[in-house]
Amino acid sequence: MKKLLIATLVLGLFGGASLSVQASPEQDLKEFRAYFKNRFPGTPFNDFVNGVYSIDAASREQWEEIEEFPPYELNIEKGETLFNTPFANGKSYADCFDKGGIGIAHRYPFFDQESGQVITLEGSINACRAVNGEKPLKWSKGAIADVSAYMHYTSRGQVINVVVPSDPAAQAAYQQGKNHFYAKRGQLNMSCADCHAYNSGNKIRADLLSPALGHTSGFPVYRSKWGGMGTLHRRYGGCNKQVRAKPYKAQSDEYKTLEYFHSYMSNGLEINGPSARK
Repeated sequence: MKKLLIATLVLGLFGGASLSVQASPEQDLKEFRAYFKNRFPGTPFNDFVNGVYSIDAASREQWEEIEEFPPYELNIEKGETLFNTPFANGKSYADCFDKGGIGIAHRYPFFDQESGQVITLEGSINACRAVNGEKPLKWSKGAIADVSAYMHYTSRGQVINVVVPSDPAAQAAYQQGKNHFYAKRGQLNMSCADCHAYNSGNKIRADLLSPALGHTSGFPVYRSKWGGMGTLHRRYGGCNKQVRAKPYKAQSDEYKTLEYFHSYMSNGLEINGPSARK
């Protein structure tokens, strides 16, 4: 699979093939699942939402103790309060979303054919504020992570269902995210896949590398390293820094399309966020 993925990446990056001859998202998903099933045969498919705790018994034991008093509970409460607090015009977040914003996180991100953009949940939160005359929230942590945490919490148990339409622009956005996932970058010349696919389950210093399958299901996350809650794009930025690459800005096209691909690869798994990680 690694050779196939690298070949596909090279074609995509250098224009050697059109989208019509590249693997379809459905084919990619089938291959992605099979790779991790073969790499971790003792891990049930549905358990991959628990990240590294799904593949390492010792780490899981420590994590289960933490989950008895989850450090993100206060963030959910803060997020619920913010979500239900009216804006200055009397409206609230519930007025911006289908189903009042409850139980919908599994649909994100999605490709909006009208604007030609990947729409993330955090992007929609700030878009809601903008149309209601409110200032935008900072992207990576703080209030936006709390509101997102609450919305994800109301979606727990919902099956991730990210759709990639046949529209050429949507396919191109998906391919851009896929290329980002497999492209090497930084002084350490490493890709997302190097750590979280090919070396998943191996140690880097004292840390065990988690499998990419199910990654996005647990966000936003409370990280012990951060001492607080953060969004998926905050984590992307941190990963770039760890390989000594300059990170993109949160909610950049690069990170939005990466999230699009990354989330699509977790289709069929349940939303498990917010969650706690090291």
